[in-house]
Amino acid sequence: MIEFKNVQKTYPNGTTALSNINLKIEQGEFVAVIGLSGAGKSTLIRCINRMHDITDGQLLVDHVDVSKLRGKQIRRFRRRIGMIFQSFNLVNRISVINNVLVSFVPDLSLWRKLTGIFTKEQKLLALEALDKVGILDKAYIRVDQLSGGQQQRVALARTLAQNPDIILADEPIASLDPVTSKIVMEDFKRINQTMKISVIMNIHHVEVALEYANRIIGVRAGEIVFDGAPAEVSKRVLNNIYGNVSDSEENNEEVASTLEVVSGHV
Repeated sequence: MIEFKNVQKTYPNGTTALSNINLKIEQGEFVAVIGLSGAGKSTLIRCINRMHDITDGQLLVDHVDVSKLRGKQIRRFRRRIGMIFQSFNLVNRISVINNVLVSFVPDLSLWRKLTGIFTKEQKLLALEALDKVGILDKAYIRVDQLSGGQQQRVALARTLAQNPDIILADEPIASLDPVTSKIVMEDFKRINQTMKISVIMNIHHVEVALEYANRIIGVRAGEIVFDGAPAEVSKRVLNNIYGNVSDSEENNEEVASTLEVVSGHV
């Protein structure tokens, strides 16, 4: 279980990214976090694995106060949490399987780290992870020869190889075309349902969030303004999340685009 208790996050420049966040996420949920650019979505999920430190309140994962972890405790804690980025964070010049094997580096002995030699068991686990996302046949191909969707699935396989309890995904389909996005989202959904791994995803594509997540969290200006099931998301809810945030042309366009796209879903 992930629990935010009165969590605040203020950056050194004085910007408040999160304000009075109170939230519980149970194991096995598929949560989509939606909101305007700059609303605090990325900060919210990155606080969970200590990529960002909170400035006040408590953030508990299975009753462990994350902010109190130090050194090796943080590294052990992060082994339980997979992180998927929009940019994939892969090494393009090496093979797919070697990218997945990177997830085992923290567990290697010093001589294995120096030589880059992995165990047979680790190689089998890497191949199994690739099979789970449907790209086992690409195992020995260089990453730079893959499509964007295939690269994102490699990143997902790398995360699965570490056997996480939680997957955090920061805009995982933002750079993918609609067809590829659907394939990747089906992977996330299947993994969530069959492996009971919690998925917390920051996503701009509201219509995709409504289709795949079983819980929607709306963030506006660092505050949670909606928390409920996809079926409860109405035009009024979307206006509350996306509307009246800023008079800037960019935000007005994003609001209009979002409401237009999801009009058939609510």
